Amino acid sequence: MVDGVPIPAEALVDALKALSNPVRLEIVGWLRDPEAAFADYDPIADRAEVGACVSHIQAKSGLAQSTVSSYMATLERAGLVHPTRVGKYTHYRLDEERMKQVGDAVTGAAGSGSI
Repeated sequence: MVDGVPIPAEALVDALKALSNPVRLEIVGWLRDPEAAFADYDPIADRAEVGACVSHIQAKSGLAQSTVSSYMATLERAGLVHPTRVGKYTHYRLDEERMKQVGDAVTGAAGSGSI
């Protein structure tokens, strides 16, 4: 819930679908603390402000650029990450509020039998 308003069911389904891929789920985990997760990479911009550079996500994951771009687009469409351009680089920041909404909906659903 944001200000007492629950996440719409369709948005929750989209978020859960995006998180159902193990690599996307791992990327979300990295974005929870980009300073620690990407400490081996020189920052291009302030990670606390804009998140992790997509090139660093690609390097850490070992996946092709096209695959990482597709995964990040899926997470973005689900509202779980926000992109920011810094020069020629795109950085992604986790939407903590949306993640909280998803978590609240899931734990509420588990406790009450409905969403």
